[in-house]
Amino acid sequence: MIHQTAIVSSKARIGKNVTIGAYSIIGDDVEINDGVEIMSHVCIEGRTIVGEGTKIFPFAAIGFRPQDLKFHGEKSKLIIGRNNFIREYVTMHPGTEGGRMETTVGDGNLFMIGVHIAHDCVIGSNVVMGNNATLGGHVCVEDNVIIGGLAAVHQWTRIGKGAIIGGMSGVERDVIPYGNVKGERAYLCGLNIMGLKRSDVSRKDVQAMQKAYEIIFSDDDIVSNNLKKAEEQFSDSAHVREIIDFMRRKSERSFCHPQPQRKN
Repeated sequence: MIHQTAIVSSKARIGKNVTIGAYSIIGDDVEINDGVEIMSHVCIEGRTIVGEGTKIFPFAAIGFRPQDLKFHGEKSKLIIGRNNFIREYVTMHPGTEGGRMETTVGDGNLFMIGVHIAHDCVIGSNVVMGNNATLGGHVCVEDNVIIGGLAAVHQWTRIGKGAIIGGMSGVERDVIPYGNVKGERAYLCGLNIMGLKRSDVSRKDVQAMQKAYEIIFSDDDIVSNNLKKAEEQFSDSAHVREIIDFMRRKSERSFCHPQPQRKN
């Protein structure tokens, strides 16, 4: 159902059982897939694809020009997956030629009020971003991540699978998978134990991850050597392997580390 006050371009591709609310605006190059619900006062522009079953709440602005001064109108994309909840005042921008030429969002995510997804970001599935959380350009957020309200993630930063970011944290460095970070300038304060329990990770695996964490971030040696030690000691742990592989990938950023222990 399309409300009589909505403005929907005749060039837009609209799927089956789509609802578009009062005063919403849908641009020429937009593709809305089956079962999408767009509430009132939503604006969707650009080369934007909205996946099946996604719900977009009032005053969201989706697919508009990136806030990047190097953007020159290139035909980049914003691709949103299935069954997402995009709450009020959320903004999502397409890619740029300085990045991937597209911003991608996976399935089953919850973006609370005022969330911002900048150009060229890659968001996985089952991610929760709290009110007014913000991602700079080129940020990668893997599956099952929780980002607390008012947290801000610096451009080009990676957030590993299953990590949790505390509210009001400023994240300037990569966060390891299953990491728990917080702070004005975010630091690593252990693993996301609650998230691991909710994911039914066995106690044995959690204990292996905790021991590997202690080895990796030990002050006794450089991190690359510590990674090798952890790899040798926990070669049979898939979760430890995820952390090690993540840390060995090329990145624009260093890693969030634990705060140094104070000496008396």
